[in-house]
Order: sequence, then structure tokens, then C-alpha cells
Amino acid sequence: MSELKHRFIETNGIRMHIAECGTGPLVILCHGFPESWYSWRHQLQALADAGFHAVAPDMRGYGQTDRPEAIEQYTMLHLVGDIVGLVEALGTDNAVIAGHDWGAPVAWHCALLRPDCFRAVIGLSVPFWSRFPVRPTSFMPQNDEALFYQLYFQTPGVAEEELERDVRHTIRSVLFSASGDVPRRENAGTAGSDVGMVPRQGGFLSRLVDPAVMPSWLSDADVEFYVNEFTRTGFRGGLNWYRNIDRNWELLGPYAGRTVTVPALYVAGDRDLVVAFRGMDQVIANLTHFVPQLRGTLMLPGCGHWTQQERAREVNGAMIDFLQKL
Repeated sequence: MSELKHRFIETNGIRMHIAECGTGPLVILCHGFPESWYSWRHQLQALADAGFHAVAPDMRGYGQTDRPEAIEQYTMLHLVGDIVGLVEALGTDNAVIAGHDWGAPVAWHCALLRPDCFRAVIGLSVPFWSRFPVRPTSFMPQNDEALFYQLYFQTPGVAEEELERDVRHTIRSVLFSASGDVPRRENAGTAGSDVGMVPRQGGFLSRLVDPAVMPSWLSDADVEFYVNEFTRTGFRGGLNWYRNIDRNWELLGPYAGRTVTVPALYVAGDRDLVVAFRGMDQVIANLTHFVPQLRGTLMLPGCGHWTQQERAREVNGAMIDFLQKL
């Protein structure tokens, strides 16, 4: 069994904290919101045991990695640049890139923009899709009563004030309510056309559930880790990723229409709220149009949004099988 190690590297003008395990071909694991390297805790050892060098960074704005103040320093080009620099800092010239939640678009765009550096890609929860014809925020739903959560996150300070008021309540509510364990009757308000909507008079957390008992895949120690991290850092770094959605759309204009040309794997849960977003079923069904070397799509029954944490054994197996066949 390989030892899990922590260290810092310099990349793309920031100091990045990484957790790593094993030796062999490099596999980089990019987390999403609101998480950290720790969301890949089950994969690091499994990949190392299978003969890979598994590296999970705290992404820009999270954990022990630098958190630049300026919102415009969180664009997709910055995030991809961070990972390109990480590959170089680790002394190799290529890697397989995996990402979950916001880490998935980073992984897809690493493969899109630098196929010379990233020889394969694994996307969890969020599939790849081609550039929208209009600014993304322009068609996000909103009405007099509610607005899409990504619109709610746009104004600096608003979401921070709500999420940081009681970090433990926030972490417990977000992790449970987006999981496959939330009872369907409690999840009814976020189903269908209401998915991802935030009441204007309630806030992001108002429709979420803080359970009496956490699900089996999330221990008290796991919750404590996340609570301690976000109590120390706040949520602004991660929220700034959302505040660049339209800026990303502008910056990536030159790459409109390009496809992801490297071998790919897509894994999601059938109870993931991302999968329930309007039109996402068609994106997933037609994923080979945008990712012609897609080697497989795995939809995990009963699994919610936190794919690699909720279904560690299945995700580990799928990832290792894909990697060994490259």
C-alpha cells in the first residue's frame, strides 16, 4: 500500500497544494464545489494500488491552494493553465485528467485545448458539450419567485453571506441534498422544471435538507474535514468560478465547434441533479458527437451528485478498467 503524501508546487503563478499516492503513469483528479482534494480520498489509494501516480490538487480558490482576490483570475483558461503547470511541475509531459462537478469542465477543456498534454479524460457528473450560441447566463431560468442557482451565485457577497453563516449546516445540507440518499418526497421541490432554482425570498439553503443522520458514505470525520476547510477559507474562491461563466464563453470563442479528440469515459448517477437539468438527457445521449473517442458511459443507479464518494467501488473499477485499456 502506497503512502498518501501532501506537498506544494508552483504552477501558473499560484502555490497549489496536492495530495498524491503511488508511482506510474500520472492521473490528475480535479474536484468541484464545494469540495477539495479530499473528495478523491477513495480513488487515490485505489489508483496507486493499480499502478498509477494519482494526484488530487486543491483547485484554485480552495483548501490550501492560493485564493486570488480578483474574480477574473478564475477563468477556465486559468484553471486549465494551473493543471498544465501541475503536469510540468510533476516532471512528466502527459497525464490522464479526471474531473467531477466543476472539475469535469476543467478536465474536458484540458483535453480539448491541450490533447498533447492530456492523453485521456474522465468526466464525472458533468458531460462535455459544445459552446452555446449565446451567453450562458442569458438563458438560465428565473422568474418573480426564484432564479437558477448559478445566477444567485453571480453577485459577490450574497451567497458567501448565506453559506458562511453556519458552515456545518451548509456542508451537511449541500452534501446530503444533492446525494442519491435524499428521500424523493423531500426532493420533490427540486425535480423537473424546479431543479436548481433558488427562492428569491429564501436563499440557496432554504430548499435543502440537513439530515438527522448522514448517509453511510459520508462519515462524521468526512463532514468535519469539509467544515474545517471552509470555515478557514470561506466559499468565495469556489463561487468565483461561477462568476466567470460568461467570461469563459467569450474567451473560448476561438475554440467553438472543436471536439474532444482523446479517449474518454463519462460516469454519473441516475439521481444526479445535473443529469436532471433541462436538455441534459439529450447532451448525454449525443455525447459521442462532441467526444468521438468516448469509450463508455456509466450511469450508476441510485447515485446522486457526489459520484466518486457515493459509489467509490464502482467508480474505482470503472476508472481503473478505462486506464488499463488505454
